Amino acid sequence: MAVTDTSRSSGVDPAHRRVIFASSLGTVFEWYDFYLYGALSAIISRQFFSGANETTGFIFALLAFAAGFFVRPFGALVFGRLGDLVGRKHTFLVTIVLMGVATAGVGLLPSYEAIGVTAPILLIILRLLQGLALGGEYGGAATYVAEHAPEGRRGLYTSWIQTTATLGLFLSLLVILGCRLAFGPQFEEWGWRVPFLLSIVLLGISVYIRLQLEESPAFVQIRAEGKLAKQPLKEAFANRANLRLVVLALLGATAGQAVVWYGGQFYALFFLEKTLQVDSAAANLIIAAALLIGTPFFIVFGAWSDRIGRKTLVLGGCVLAALTYFPTFKAITHFANPALERAVAEAPVRVLADPADCSLQFDPVGKSAFRTSCDIAKTALARAGVPYSNEAAPAGRVAQVLIGSGNEAKTVASFAGSALAEAEFKSSAGEFNAALRSALDTAGYPARADMSQVNYPMVVLLCAWLVLLVTMVYGPIAAWLVELFPTRIRYTSMSLPYHLGNGWFGGFLPVTSFAIVAATGDIYAGLWYPIVVALATALIGALFLRETHRSPLPD
Repeated sequence: MAVTDTSRSSGVDPAHRRVIFASSLGTVFEWYDFYLYGALSAIISRQFFSGANETTGFIFALLAFAAGFFVRPFGALVFGRLGDLVGRKHTFLVTIVLMGVATAGVGLLPSYEAIGVTAPILLIILRLLQGLALGGEYGGAATYVAEHAPEGRRGLYTSWIQTTATLGLFLSLLVILGCRLAFGPQFEEWGWRVPFLLSIVLLGISVYIRLQLEESPAFVQIRAEGKLAKQPLKEAFANRANLRLVVLALLGATAGQAVVWYGGQFYALFFLEKTLQVDSAAANLIIAAALLIGTPFFIVFGAWSDRIGRKTLVLGGCVLAALTYFPTFKAITHFANPALERAVAEAPVRVLADPADCSLQFDPVGKSAFRTSCDIAKTALARAGVPYSNEAAPAGRVAQVLIGSGNEAKTVASFAGSALAEAEFKSSAGEFNAALRSALDTAGYPARADMSQVNYPMVVLLCAWLVLLVTMVYGPIAAWLVELFPTRIRYTSMSLPYHLGNGWFGGFLPVTSFAIVAATGDIYAGLWYPIVVALATALIGALFLRETHRSPLPD
């Protein structure tokens, strides 16, 4: 049930440009709000989780980031139901107001030092509100645009909505960079709040624009015909055939799309900053440049999907990502931090420790004290961004860090800190960290990436390849999801698998990959998570989901 137009010409009908512009611009602003947190997670960990150790603080910050994603499916249920009951337009007006208010609240929130544990609790509550809002936003915008689109051009029309996530990230990075340059050292203290507070201005613009829109013609038609769903949730999920389609859309489409999307944007940024120790401003500029190169391909792949199919492009992108992630990220290491690459090759690091002495250093509440000799050694290496392998030592033996190979290997002994008093522990830790840093320096391990040695054109090109994969899987996904479900329950049905995929499979990628890397010592081990999910999606989608690009919207 779409606007009838049999034309297959490229481009957007002038009458629909306003619809696409208004929907897309509002969604850009909403993604801007949501992405600010991810880009500033390191600062936020210091501001709101300063009572925890450094590693725990960063993980806790990532979890707060993921908290917003965890509730996105619930937002999809709440606002999807509302959108199928009262309309698309009014529903995504509500979502954008909720998002803007929650984002501004982060900018006004007192720090941990000011109000203690209340600060991270309030922060996570605001993140939950953001996640609820975003859970309702995307489905409304994508459905609204698709229901305006002529037959044969839904891929092109909805691809403009697909650009909004990347454009929102791009806008957030530019605003953050501008604030860093404007406020200098004060950015770390209070200047980081300004990008959040700017959301008030963006909210006003978004609301004004969206108030000018009319309701979707497909929704207006079924309302006039008395065909509105009376119980959208029941009709969407109690119906076995539709529920099966929802599950297949999740596992055979959006899960793989989500991990490729996150792998190519956020994880690439985390990898540059946290693993390769590239200067934060430079890392943000690299990702921004890659996004600038890759973003037009959302439209390209969206338009192509009208010709060759949604399924082919989405699943093909998942397979390409799985095949190229390891060589791409290894190449990024080569061109971004060649000194680290050389050091790993010439002087590999091993942690020789009793396995019973080693714990999974994942402490979301900040209460655990990692004071065994193994944990102390691994924490120090993780903070230094140094890859290492694990070797088992006899039971009860104090852990050692071996740097280099053969007789030339330098050994730095850790210490058992569990029974030490606080002052004695700090003294021993200082001595160990100094000895370890000295040994790493001698072996050629850089404390930070040498920015004069970064091959910027190649790093940007490699990151642009990752973004290109993002555009390949994400450009056609909205049209594919919209075309799978009937108008009366479309908002509810397509929103849930989209946000389960992007909220859970994609949103938890950073924290999951970080934990895998910390446990194994392999800086590339975290890539296995998106690779496995992408391949599983390609297989399930190929076997069980139909192609939809030549079919009319189902009634």
